[in-house]
Amino acid sequence: PSLIFAVILLQGLLSILRRLKQSPEQEVRLLLLGLDNAGKTTLLKQLAAEDFSHITPTQGFNIKSVQSSGFKLNVWDIGGQRKIRPYWRNYFENTDVLIYVIDSSDRKRFEETSLELAELLEEEKLAAVPLLVFANKQDLMTASPASELAESLNLHTIRDRMWQVQACSALTAEGVQDGMTWVCRNIKFRKR
Repeated sequence: PSLIFAVILLQGLLSILRRLKQSPEQEVRLLLLGLDNAGKTTLLKQLAAEDFSHITPTQGFNIKSVQSSGFKLNVWDIGGQRKIRPYWRNYFENTDVLIYVIDSSDRKRFEETSLELAELLEEEKLAAVPLLVFANKQDLMTASPASELAESLNLHTIRDRMWQVQACSALTAEGVQDGMTWVCRNIKFRKR
């Protein structure tokens, strides 16, 4: 009887191991866009738990892989300077979630950032891709609340995709994890 018990135990263990092997973590492609100085690279380094005390403007792109909720998130941070923006479209292919970062304290650029976002949402390769807008720099006294940003970006008119606006501070990490939790929930929703 003990041999039969050992065989049953071993078979159970093998079936558990087989199941685990069949469900490796999913790789997900996140595209991190926004105007220059919005805080994209600081956000990326915050996600990767890296030092961000010496960040310079991104001249091309940065890529980091971050583990979250059983996903391997491959985050592409593309520079936001005006001369780089036309190249954003080279990175649209296979994007699972678009993360758009806004400097909530820079009211002078709200119109410009709104126009850039509107153009992105018209892109065929980004059709139906979930959108997370990080209303960044909420740690600054001059920051607009996320609800005001959502209003000025006309987010309420978006009907073709899941979207969320998340107040955050890439510097203090406040709100960042909440945004990433939303991202992981909506990847699962989309990939099923």
